[in-house]
Amino acid sequence: MSETPLWLQGRSAVVEAADSSEWRDGLPDYDLSHEVMPQQRTHHFEPDSLEAVVERIVQVFEMEVSHKKDPATWTSMVTERFRTNVNGGPWATAADIAEIGSYNILIGDSVFYRSGQETFDSSHRVFHKAFPGGFFWEVLEVLSPPPVVTFKWRHWGAFDGEYQGFPPNGQTVEMYGISVAKLTDDLKLVEVEHYYDPNDFLGKLTGGCPVTHREP
Repeated sequence: MSETPLWLQGRSAVVEAADSSEWRDGLPDYDLSHEVMPQQRTHHFEPDSLEAVVERIVQVFEMEVSHKKDPATWTSMVTERFRTNVNGGPWATAADIAEIGSYNILIGDSVFYRSGQETFDSSHRVFHKAFPGGFFWEVLEVLSPPPVVTFKWRHWGAFDGEYQGFPPNGQTVEMYGISVAKLTDDLKLVEVEHYYDPNDFLGKLTGGCPVTHREP
């Protein structure tokens, strides 16, 4: 039997295999995920199930785009072909994600968030500050198998930190969505479409009040 490809082994395997020079700010730390997720997740799957495999692929993808500087080192995708969009909007490439940041691309501009006013680094600080205890992600259901995988997901975390001047309330904030991912025969990502309502999520952090940008 052939060895399981690196990107299907999970984040820990990818971290261990990477060169130290690949990381933006040192090795990523997922201790909170290992500690909190098993108790707070709503669905549990067998390690070899399609749901678990899809979850590992997406987790590796999220880790690489957030923490690896060079898209050429991203194992989870076919970098030169990869593209993604949200709710049928404009496509973004791997290079776009590396420059702009996944938060800015996946959330975009709204009355609750101004992606054009945030850099890669500042966008991460905004949400890490709002969710100091972690912001977790799980697959809920896989609706179609490869090569075009459609799946439902849940993102959640405790709003224990400030969001753009809005005080925390300690409540668990959840958002739900559906994604459609096109994969190669060896299960690397080529294209991902996301469908969800970012304003529903952001409105929970602001009490429904639009964020007013304040110049420094």
